[in-house]
Amino acid sequence: MYKARLAEKGSLEVIAYQDKSLTCRDCGAEFLFSAGEQEFYASKGLMNEPSRCPTCRATRKAERMSGGEREMHEVTCAECGGVARVPFLPRNDKPVYCSSCFEQVRAARV
Repeated sequence: MYKARLAEKGSLEVIAYQDKSLTCRDCGAEFLFSAGEQEFYASKGLMNEPSRCPTCRATRKAERMSGGEREMHEVTCAECGGVARVPFLPRNDKPVYCSSCFEQVRAARV
């Protein structure tokens, strides 16, 4: 599948999408990332390829929509040193804040 778009300085750029075989990070099954899906991802500005097969994506979405308990992780707030519970596994390269410190940091950015 080919798609033409305007590149910088008004030149025309042709993008060729081809079906790709990817491996699901949850179940390890191979799945097809079709040229049409790639074009859709690009049209929405999505830069990353899907990492889960359609079945695992649907399962994960259903879990999120069911309102089940999320796995929470306890961390030390980078601002006040208090205990914070966050719904993601923190990386060491970015600070993590408790709710009140996060609101203060976010307000300072605006």
